[in-house]
Amino acid sequence: MLAESYSAADTRKADRAGAEQPVPRPAAGARGGLRVPTLAISLLTGAALIASWWLAAAFAVVSPVFLPSPAVVATSFWSLVTTGFVDSTLLQHLAASLGRVLAALAAALIIGVPVGLLIAISRVGRGILDPIVEFLRPLPPLAYLPLIIIWVGIGEASKVTVIALSMLPPIILSTSAGVRGVPRDFVNAARAFGATRRQLLARVLLPAALPSILTGMRIALGTGWSTLVAAELVAATRGLGFMIQSAAQFLVTDIVIAGILVIAAVAFALEWLARFIERRFVPWADPGRNR
Repeated sequence: MLAESYSAADTRKADRAGAEQPVPRPAAGARGGLRVPTLAISLLTGAALIASWWLAAAFAVVSPVFLPSPAVVATSFWSLVTTGFVDSTLLQHLAASLGRVLAALAAALIIGVPVGLLIAISRVGRGILDPIVEFLRPLPPLAYLPLIIIWVGIGEASKVTVIALSMLPPIILSTSAGVRGVPRDFVNAARAFGATRRQLLARVLLPAALPSILTGMRIALGTGWSTLVAAELVAATRGLGFMIQSAAQFLVTDIVIAGILVIAAVAFALEWLARFIERRFVPWADPGRNR
């Protein structure tokens, strides 16, 4: 019995000693294999898509009229840069489209930020403006494009108006959410130091809501850029949407694909620029920046 008790005691000690010792962790290579960077995965995905496109064109899986090869699209792109299409070069089309989008963004910011502030800080403002915003938000731009043409005409004003209307809801809603999310301690501290309503608005609410406003601006840029093609279908003589529509009417598919690629590249560039502005002016909004 005594020997058995000693044996049981020794077994329990050995178990405790084994539990206290750290469990060896597998090496990084054994645990997860070779870690491939995300950028490399994205580049490989793009290369695979281009290779699939090239193979489909090389083996005539789809008629060249509907799916030209990457080489043909690249040649057409260079022709767009040097010679142009429908009486304008690619740079002129791009400048016209960017001018409309940026003008619409400026108008949407000038209108949207004050409206968002009123919705956030005023019960009366919320009661008046919030139903209008919620009515406008789900409407596609093509739904009210004919009405804008009747009211404003077929000039540049109608195109900028349609794009600005598509940009307004994200800016208004993000501004309102940002102001509502300001901690009450900030507001109470400013009032304790004797801040007026205007000072509270300019030095507390707006700076604290700026990250949310910039996020809304990023969303609005994407919305406005996607609305651009619809806006340029009406009596336009320049612009990427007008160029694509004109090429589609004559089945110039290589120009259509080149225009789509340019639109995607500019959208990426605008997104990068918006993120750069956000990191530059509101670095505190990125909690992982200093990690």
